[in-house]
Amino acid sequence: MTTIKDLDDFKALDPFFRLIEQGLDGLADGGHFFDLLAEDVVFDFIITTPGYPRHVEGRQAVAELYRPYGDMIVLDRCHDLAVHHDPNTGVVVLEYASQGRVVRTGASYANRYISVLTIADRKVTRWRDYLDPVAVFDALGWPLH
Repeated sequence: MTTIKDLDDFKALDPFFRLIEQGLDGLADGGHFFDLLAEDVVFDFIITTPGYPRHVEGRQAVAELYRPYGDMIVLDRCHDLAVHHDPNTGVVVLEYASQGRVVRTGASYANRYISVLTIADRKVTRWRDYLDPVAVFDALGWPLH
């Protein structure tokens, strides 16, 4: 398995990583968020913002997508985690919220998410993500800069 380098680049996402690690505790193996992902994981962003990729394949590609996150938004906390797991299908639904701030303006950012994950061999193999795009527009301004 490839190692994701320079984890300090992802500090802005630490609250998200810790929440997902908590939600998958006992369901998937790995110490860090990226370690929970299969090498060939597929991420689909179902409800997202214009310009954000809809489909990303591979653990390294996910890391590179997330690496510049802290240039725009820094998360202060993630909370309200609800975990729904179907052990027969390996599907886990995570519901959660985040709060943070926009780097450029200091404006508040808050959003709610639903992530639908498939786990096989104790790794996340598929991730489908849903968020409120209006919350992103409100925080960053529309059109996005």
